[in-house]
Amino acid sequence: MREIDKILLQIEEHIKSGTYSDVETDKFELKDLSTGSDWKELYKSACAFLNTRGGIIVIGIKEDVQQKQFRFTGFNSGNENNIKQLPLQFKDDEGNAINLTEYIRPDLVEVKPFLTGQICLVFVEKLPDEEKYVFYNNDAFERRMTGDHRIPDEKILKQKELKKDLKHATELDFVPNTTLDDLDVDRLNDFIIRLNTDKKVETVKADIQSAIPFLSRKKMIRDGNPTLLGMLVCGKHIFDYVGGKCELDAYFETGHSLASDQKPYKDNIIPLMESGWNFTLSKTGTGVSVEKGGTTVYEYPEEIIRETINNALAHRDYTSPRFSILRIRNNEYIEIRNPGKFRQEQILIADAPTKLRRIIPIPKAQNPNLADVLKAYKRWEGRGIGMASLTNFALNNVIDVPYYRIYSENEIGLFIPKGKVMDENCTSWINSFSKYIMQKSDGKELTTEQKTVLAYFYKSELLNDVEKFTVNLTPDNNHFETIKDLEKWGLVTKLPQSTLELQVYSIDPILKRNDFSAELRKIYGGAYDSLSNDTKEILESIYHYNEFGSIVEVSANLIGNHLFFKKHSSLNIDVKEFGNFKRKVRNTINKLEKNGYIRRKQEGKPDYEVNTDFRRSSSLFDKK
Repeated sequence: MREIDKILLQIEEHIKSGTYSDVETDKFELKDLSTGSDWKELYKSACAFLNTRGGIIVIGIKEDVQQKQFRFTGFNSGNENNIKQLPLQFKDDEGNAINLTEYIRPDLVEVKPFLTGQICLVFVEKLPDEEKYVFYNNDAFERRMTGDHRIPDEKILKQKELKKDLKHATELDFVPNTTLDDLDVDRLNDFIIRLNTDKKVETVKADIQSAIPFLSRKKMIRDGNPTLLGMLVCGKHIFDYVGGKCELDAYFETGHSLASDQKPYKDNIIPLMESGWNFTLSKTGTGVSVEKGGTTVYEYPEEIIRETINNALAHRDYTSPRFSILRIRNNEYIEIRNPGKFRQEQILIADAPTKLRRIIPIPKAQNPNLADVLKAYKRWEGRGIGMASLTNFALNNVIDVPYYRIYSENEIGLFIPKGKVMDENCTSWINSFSKYIMQKSDGKELTTEQKTVLAYFYKSELLNDVEKFTVNLTPDNNHFETIKDLEKWGLVTKLPQSTLELQVYSIDPILKRNDFSAELRKIYGGAYDSLSNDTKEILESIYHYNEFGSIVEVSANLIGNHLFFKKHSSLNIDVKEFGNFKRKVRNTINKLEKNGYIRRKQEGKPDYEVNTDFRRSSSLFDKK
């Protein structure tokens, strides 16, 4: 059963029982049309669906949100001609009347029985990015949640600038030396079958010749010749014609050449994506889940693997002949490396007041026609969810902070690290500043979500310091209330680079402090400089917890853990190395206590503090 039919059954039950629940979504709208003004609302909703993600308009049911009820008003068959005129109600951004029959197809309109009468279903497809925005009564509308909203002028202007580039999209270029005979009808029919999943919109084709009108409409051919889009979707012997544009080289790296693996894949776009998924899933399966009925447990959520590869191949630069690279570093990260570059408005580079290397999530397809094809295969959603999903997965602690490396002017690598944002390192970091954080937050202990968001900002800045670009986190795209709370308490600060449309934050610089040598030199004088670097680091950690933490007991065990996880990943702990490191820390702390550098807060308890009354009496800690 189609999703729309399930919703209609739900509404029918509500009307019969006098009950109510919210059924409208960003892709589903109810219209009454029993009064003249409702027709204008119909045009607004159709305009919003065209400019956003498409949707379905149901005519003949009224929703009264205030009274929390649905009322069946029915559809008058005499209005069918008016419905057929719906595609002609809009203008482009130059004020020219346009015919959008291709996107609001009269032949797909359904008039169907409902209760004691009938209703009408109007299916609206989203416009390709290179044709947005369209206007009704001089206003462009977009769908946000369950409402139709006027698109701001500045957003319209940006879209007009983007359209200039999209009109000449590489995916619509001709592929030299190809003809219609180089298109495969079986692959084309596979695409058509996917298109018909929710509703039959196209018939399967007996041969390529009979498919010409459809291929032209979907821009897989132009002037009777295959485009790159057509070849990527259903071309025969595709590598012979497009080379690296249809190639994904996959690597599995273990650090030992004998255990590593490499596979080059060359295929049409959908099989190419599937090969990338299967390779990654085969290399990252880690065990079997009893709770999930014996299913395989993966190092990375399966959704991340699929979406990362899908988005990479959807957004890559097809002007470049280079192939894409999928690299899996065992127990460390997945990298997808692509020909391409970020648009100028997506990159934020600043060095003051703090170093920033941020990528701004902007939901625009690099290859809009290919994106429309992939949407039919459920491979691309068209909402810029690639970056938003990555950050949300990170904030849900199923991956560590993702980042990009810009290798050259036209090559980008996306890294997805294994692990989680709130790992042992960040837990130790927040604990070491817990007293300071409580002072800033008016005595309120941070929630898990607040700690995770703060840790995301912290790790993001550390990555930015080494020229790695992270996805910018703002109240508009992730955890609105949490970021606002952190800002209110001064734990993060909005930076001068922020605008009305873009908010950029930096963490409180105190929270990035890891050098307390100046304070310790005042206490110990020249004796501090005679210590080894490892000893200084232990002493600084004790001072750090004393001054900024609220841990009940600053023990050798705590300091050992803090310093170990500061330098090592918690994913693959060498137990022997961990044990040796902590014994070394404990021995050094014993010497520091013996020579008066630190003291116990209470006799007999392993709870240490810096000895502010220090008097040098030994040279056991001379620098090595």
